[in-house]
Amino acid sequence: MSQNSTPDYGRLRTFWQAKTDSNEVAPQGDSASVNGVRKTTSKLSTLASKYSSPATTPVQSNNSFKNSTEKFDTSDTDSTNMADLAPSLLEFDQDIVGGNLAEFLQHAQGLGGEIAEHAALIRKAFGAQRNFLAVATRYAKPNDAEFQKLLTDTANAINEIQQFREKRRASPVFNHLSGVSESIPALAWVTIAPTPAPYIKEMNDAGQFYTNRVLKDFKDKPGHAEWARSWVALLTNLQTHVRKHHTTGLVWGKQPYAGGGAVPPPPAGGPPPPPPPPAFDLDLDNLNVSDDRAALFQELNRGENVTKGLKKVTSEMQTHKNPNLRAGGVVPEKGGASANHTSAPKAPTVKPPKLILEGKKWVVEHQIGQKELKIENVEMNQVVYMFGCKNSTIQIKGKLNSIVVDSCIKTAVVFDSLVASVEFVNCRDCQTQVMGTVPTITIDKVDGLQMFLSKDSLQVEIVSAKSSALNVMVPQASGDYAEWPIPEQFKTTIGPKGLVTISTESVGV
Repeated sequence: MSQNSTPDYGRLRTFWQAKTDSNEVAPQGDSASVNGVRKTTSKLSTLASKYSSPATTPVQSNNSFKNSTEKFDTSDTDSTNMADLAPSLLEFDQDIVGGNLAEFLQHAQGLGGEIAEHAALIRKAFGAQRNFLAVATRYAKPNDAEFQKLLTDTANAINEIQQFREKRRASPVFNHLSGVSESIPALAWVTIAPTPAPYIKEMNDAGQFYTNRVLKDFKDKPGHAEWARSWVALLTNLQTHVRKHHTTGLVWGKQPYAGGGAVPPPPAGGPPPPPPPPAFDLDLDNLNVSDDRAALFQELNRGENVTKGLKKVTSEMQTHKNPNLRAGGVVPEKGGASANHTSAPKAPTVKPPKLILEGKKWVVEHQIGQKELKIENVEMNQVVYMFGCKNSTIQIKGKLNSIVVDSCIKTAVVFDSLVASVEFVNCRDCQTQVMGTVPTITIDKVDGLQMFLSKDSLQVEIVSAKSSALNVMVPQASGDYAEWPIPEQFKTTIGPKGLVTISTESVGV
């Protein structure tokens, strides 16, 4: 996998920061941002009802949203241009802008204060992303300089959101501001290939460290839990949208970009055909050849009589009937002289191993045969990303947010506790052991995984897809483990209310 496949969180944060160091955020007492949230929205509700089916109920707006004048730049969704828009952009307007984002802004408006001010910046960031996608889904990818110009508005908006949080560390809603600020870099998925959707999930997991605190500390105050869940749902559905329409990276359009960088199409009709080659007259009668070749041609021109001079091969001359000939014969080596001209296979490229903390993400890459890897003193808002490891074992001490194991072979992961989940993707013959607690184990395209649970982690949820040879090791009172396989084979029948799917008994469940 290329370098682009591993999201470099620290590098992206540096990129956004460098774009807008001079940006200023409205002071805390400024009500302009609050009014921006109050004004959004008739457009959001219009988009929701415009693209939804009759069975879908659009997000309802409260009275403060009815007199809206400030809107997203969605003028290209007019009925006259609807046919020219990419289906992915129409779905983005319907599900993300007109659905989850509108719902989140309503909850933020209900809480008011700094949360509503922060939400105005979030609305601005998603508006910049929507405008960027309107260009990207129509035009071909430009050169790097033009690409960075297109990203400037999104970068500025992300930086404003994070600076707003940094200036209010003493705020009573600091966890609200941090939950958004830590996960808003998910909008940088447009720069990630070939795994943009997992990158969004990583950013969402990083923000859930703070949104979980909001759910705990404000559980008795109305509106806060709905605010936290709507933000997590917004990024989750953005991840689903990207996985569906931009699976391996941003899908660009086909029209040449006006700013340059795209190759224009060839002119109609193509270049003129080349002139025909000059006639070549071969005079066989006057062809000057040696006497031996002339005699050979004369023999070949005899027609059916050409075989009369051949000698018959008797049984004494056949090696499969005469062992003496086989004993004295020399069999040429298979492949002959052509073997000397065969190019040697290229040695596989060995990439340097890596174990480093970048921002809030531990990156562990290309570790081969390392059995004593350790990560200690982790924090609850940190994540671990492992890629391309083989025959290695890593032990993680402390409680952190989440772990992702990608494209690893015969690798063991031992950890204490997690806030969110541990995820295995494209792995083979791996093991994991939890010493404390873990809410969720996610498995995707894995062939062989053993999961050793602790007594405190028996409430775990295991979600698997396209995987085989999965076994859960459950501790017993005797101190041993009971091995329980996860079903791989299912039976589906048609019931009165739809399909009914159950695991079959042949897999041992």
